[in-house]
Amino acid sequence: MTDRALPPLAHLLGLDTLPADRIRALLDDAQALLPHARGGTALREVLHGRTVCTLFFEPSTRTRSSFHVAAKRLGADVLNFNVATSSTTKGETAADTMRNLEAMGVDAFVVRAAQDGAVAALAQQARPDTHFVNAGDGRSHHPTQGLLDMLTLRQAKGADFGKLTVLIVGDVRHSRVARSDLHALRALGAGEIRVCGPTTLLPGAAELEGCRVGADLDAMLDGVDAVMMLRLQRERMEEGLVPSLDGYFRDYGLDARRLALARPDAVVLHPGPMNRGVEIADEVADGPQSRVLQQVTNGVAVRMAVLRAVLGA
Repeated sequence: MTDRALPPLAHLLGLDTLPADRIRALLDDAQALLPHARGGTALREVLHGRTVCTLFFEPSTRTRSSFHVAAKRLGADVLNFNVATSSTTKGETAADTMRNLEAMGVDAFVVRAAQDGAVAALAQQARPDTHFVNAGDGRSHHPTQGLLDMLTLRQAKGADFGKLTVLIVGDVRHSRVARSDLHALRALGAGEIRVCGPTTLLPGAAELEGCRVGADLDAMLDGVDAVMMLRLQRERMEEGLVPSLDGYFRDYGLDARRLALARPDAVVLHPGPMNRGVEIADEVADGPQSRVLQQVTNGVAVRMAVLRAVLGA
């Protein structure tokens, strides 16, 4: 496991405030934890007696499940809070829900929320010894996804990000994953960051500072080491930003022909859930250059490392 000389990490709310050495330390820890992420009971004493609550106000498959597995691998008790059958449907606020669960002895909350800044707001209202991990808030942050993406890139390409050209494709405007990936890539000194998508799905220039931006996917794929495809966030966007899904795939979908324009050893990432035939073709999603399922495995290890860090274990 990595050196614990870094100061305690009370919360993980975003990657924008984490220095490179903290990000590297979390990646080192996650890599060391990877054998335990796949199974076993060797680390069940690490968080024995601690309680972790997954407090999700939005649907999730991979993130919620992997946090649950990560906490159990470390021996924590896990409370999966079901918003649909809770008092939030009767008007209880998120803060009151959190305080009641906190009063039951919850040590750490893993929170997903639809509003930007919602997780940080809950952390400000909690007791000083209660810890928060942001599992995705609005369009702002998804820090553990950013970390697992960096771990996947590092496994495929090595630790020197300065040698890498990374392309992010698609709906950057609505994507908290893209924002966390951009923070992490900048912190780790990526050689070149490219961003490609229709202008209606790109954020303002300030968020893309230092990136090479373009709308021609074929041109942007030339010579890249990694392609990070994004899901169309149709639940967060206004109507008309994408005229048709067929047209989107024609212009911005990644198929085998397009992937051949990248470096021969380029890897493909996608945070899921994948819209096959919209952002990515089956032959790429299931092909030899895809690292999509490796990302899922890495997600458990990363979330183990984060829970260890915030709970001081």
